Amino acid sequence: MMELTIERLSKRYGRDFALRELSLRCEPGMLGLVGPNGAGKTSLMRMIATLLEPSEGSIRWNGQDIRAYGQALRQVLGYLPQDFGVYPEFTGRQFLRYLASMKGLPKSIVNRRVDEVLEIVNLEQEADRKLPTYSGGMKQRIGIAQALLNDPELLIVDEPTAGLDPAERVRFRTLLASLTRNRIIILSTHIISDVEAVASRLLILQEGRVLADTTPAMLLAHAAGKVWSVTTDPATALQLQASYQVSTMVNQMNGITLRLISATRPHEAAVVVDSSLEEAYLLATGRQVVRA
Repeated sequence: MMELTIERLSKRYGRDFALRELSLRCEPGMLGLVGPNGAGKTSLMRMIATLLEPSEGSIRWNGQDIRAYGQALRQVLGYLPQDFGVYPEFTGRQFLRYLASMKGLPKSIVNRRVDEVLEIVNLEQEADRKLPTYSGGMKQRIGIAQALLNDPELLIVDEPTAGLDPAERVRFRTLLASLTRNRIIILSTHIISDVEAVASRLLILQEGRVLADTTPAMLLAHAAGKVWSVTTDPATALQLQASYQVSTMVNQMNGITLRLISATRPHEAAVVVDSSLEEAYLLATGRQVVRA
């Protein structure tokens, strides 16, 4: 049984903590790591990927501390960093063959494995085009393909849909969801709809600490009865916006319709509505929703 265990993990830069005493245990499935930019998500992922030394605490893979047994983890690790770069002179296929040899895959299986990952990410038709001709979504799919070359047991994906158009984002989420069997996937994002579709577990980070370790259903249940809709005149809408967390504001023929997050009725005409996961997240963090 594969297992990732993190105990009291901290990362300090000078006096500032990027991550503070984080503990976590993961088994196969998809963990959505959410939180605003600067919450510590990338620092955590880089430490798990053995690219960054923790200041304190431990990370264990199947019971073995990765400081001593980092090579054992790297052999079963797939990583798609936020700033994944491609080589302009390569085609998709050439790029993957090059990375497969860099990762030490036996020569006898490189071509077959490259074909397999191209099929998984649905890029067989575009495999012999030069990488600069790829769209943002295709480049991200090549990024996942390289992360899958060694058929990893632990797959780490950092902000993969930033900059993708909505259709590409949906395709990418569907691809990730198809990969969850028999592996641990950690997906970092600040776009809540990314994890809503695919993650069975949510870890909300804020200022380097775990704010909540929950599920989408539990987060939604916590927000029940705390999201309201009201249609009012522009002046009242501005007053409400100043006093409450507002998730949406839409101009209608008969006024401005707002959706507000509040434990109590924010306006006499407000009615309770079902919460979205974004609104439940907004309630948990007390921050403005990031739309994308």
